[in-house]
Amino acid sequence: MKHRIAAVFLGAAALIAPALAQPSPSPLPLPAPVEKELAARAANVTEVTLGKGMLDFAAKFMDNNDKDQVAVKQLIQGLDGIYVRSYEFDKEGQYSTDQLEQLRQAFGTPEWTPMVHVRESKGGESTDVMMKMVNGEPHGIFVLDAEAKELTIVLILGPIRMDQLSELKGLSGLSKLGDIEKDKHAKDKTDDKGKAAKEGDQ
Repeated sequence: MKHRIAAVFLGAAALIAPALAQPSPSPLPLPAPVEKELAARAANVTEVTLGKGMLDFAAKFMDNNDKDQVAVKQLIQGLDGIYVRSYEFDKEGQYSTDQLEQLRQAFGTPEWTPMVHVRESKGGESTDVMMKMVNGEPHGIFVLDAEAKELTIVLILGPIRMDQLSELKGLSGLSKLGDIEKDKHAKDKTDDKGKAAKEGDQ
């Protein structure tokens, strides 16, 4: 319920945005023609474009007496933007590997650090998570989750930690963040085991 309420406020902010100011362009690197093609092929589409102004606007309506809503409020007030594109398809093969690679390459810059990189040979599913680092501090997260019949792209800009993702996963289009947190913990455990095994061999 707590996340559902927050989602309603964020959704309302997205609807009211055009009436308040000129909407800022999405920083997602997905070209407009590609975005339109995916939307046309998808059975269900979720598009969230919330700049800092809309996040601040949504935060004003959250209950200061509810500690869970206060946590979400404090988090989104510190963000510069939340951008989501989620496409659900009736059949497989509705997006190309070239489109996925184009997105990965767009974030292949020194300021973006790979955090999670998962590939499944069966079904070709994949998950990529990258974090934007500014002066050694995380200031953005990019998520690309590709399944046989679903493609989700999430870009969160602003200071945020991996352990804060659970605060946002109940919001519209951000349910994947819960799985990403698990993937990150699993990666950390694997890295720790590998390090321990290496030290044992020495």
